[in-house]
Amino acid sequence: MADAGVRVYSTDEKMAIQAIEHTTPKTPMESSQIERIDPDYERHGTTGIIASRNVATGEIVNPLVQPTRKEEDYLEHIKRVVSLNPNDKTFFINDNLNTHQSESLVSYIAGIEGIDQGVLGVKGKSGILKNMESRSEFLSDKSHQIVFVYTPKHCSWLNQIEIWFSIITRRLLNRRSSFKSVAELEQKIWDFINYYNQFLKKPFKWIFKGNLSVV
Repeated sequence: MADAGVRVYSTDEKMAIQAIEHTTPKTPMESSQIERIDPDYERHGTTGIIASRNVATGEIVNPLVQPTRKEEDYLEHIKRVVSLNPNDKTFFINDNLNTHQSESLVSYIAGIEGIDQGVLGVKGKSGILKNMESRSEFLSDKSHQIVFVYTPKHCSWLNQIEIWFSIITRRLLNRRSSFKSVAELEQKIWDFINYYNQFLKKPFKWIFKGNLSVV
């Protein structure tokens, strides 16, 4: 059960989602015959999802559905999520992608904490902004109102949003799907997110015990 005034979000991106259109109709399933799909297809472009999942409720919160995942895109998503409950203590669980430890993200958090931008240093040279390690240390500061928690390297699978990405891939973005354009693909993604939030959202029962020993 979530503590009052505390939010925990599992956050990441799923990019290069292809709008693939099958060029021939599927062969319908018949008695003793599975549905068949011709392997020929046409590509219409790609898009992506930047999403945060409320760990306590399972809701997908203020996602961005768009082709890019630049530093400013990730920051925009974080701002949108924070704006829903601006006074709450908020934790974002992320992997170690560079856009999750960016100069603009540090500047945003410094502004919330009332820290003078002049003391942040210079990217690549000095201070908090010097490198990813120094920026990560600042963003992980538990005394801040907004705290970023980074999964260990090569362990991004521990982040629960990856389970949700698996769900949308299996239910919507699978090889049986066909999309005539990127716009249609993006609309289908929005439709699925809305349906998921209305009927399917729930907290995951996290059963991993952290025991990596080999028997």
